[in-house]
Amino acid sequence: MGACWAPRALRASQPTTLGRHVAELEAQWGVVLFERTGRGLLPTAAAQRLAEAARAMEGGAAQLARALSGAETEEAGTVRITASQPVACILLPPLLARMRLALPQVQVELVSSNAVSNLLRREADIALRMVQPEQASLVARRIGKITLGAYAHRDYLARRGVPRRMEDLLQHDVIAGDRDEQVLRAFQAVQPAATREAFVLRTDDLVAQWQAVRGGLGIGFVADYAARTDPQVVPVLPSLRIPPIPMWLAVHREIRTSRRIRAVYDFLVHALPAAL
Repeated sequence: MGACWAPRALRASQPTTLGRHVAELEAQWGVVLFERTGRGLLPTAAAQRLAEAARAMEGGAAQLARALSGAETEEAGTVRITASQPVACILLPPLLARMRLALPQVQVELVSSNAVSNLLRREADIALRMVQPEQASLVARRIGKITLGAYAHRDYLARRGVPRRMEDLLQHDVIAGDRDEQVLRAFQAVQPAATREAFVLRTDDLVAQWQAVRGGLGIGFVADYAARTDPQVVPVLPSLRIPPIPMWLAVHREIRTSRRIRAVYDFLVHALPAAL
């Protein structure tokens, strides 16, 4: 090892600058890294040990970079999806069964939640939402709309009769929200004196509302996609017009670099409109 060994090995063009850096390291660590001889600089045993550790760190960092790069360029792995409870429990399961066949290398973590924040905090990769996310860090696409109607089980209608007008619902067992008063306000438009006690069951859990309708408890307002899953549940008041609810598919901008998230996103983009 000649006098120019260190500058050549580190591709340094300024030996003086390199010597200053070595002196600073020696002062900081309290060890001698190079011996000054007539032949130049020779690495000490301490320097050799540091070099071995540095090479191990460099190799580990390179391996980590390759692992991360590979994870983003492959479709295999886990994708975390968040959706409202009815969507997660009723709409998505048949689609996920189909996606399992199309993307067998992907596992799904399904979060039943209405909170948009969990996507922003990266607690989920893809979100199905009923409102359009406005955050700049998210990419949102409107993929369809949820249509709703009034439904009842055949057994209930055989027992109580079929309502013909909105006013008839005042004489029926109606399932509606608790803190959500949309149905109550609709009732009050027909009968201003209507109160919460007009409803036989009040719950903001939409899956519970749907199951109550299926159980024959009364008439409820549910998504058409849910009603189609049970032939014993039939529509009533077909002339009743309930505004549809838009559905948005939101994803973090990481979709541009993750093949795994992109694959699931593309599958849902094509499958959800038909399911709705």
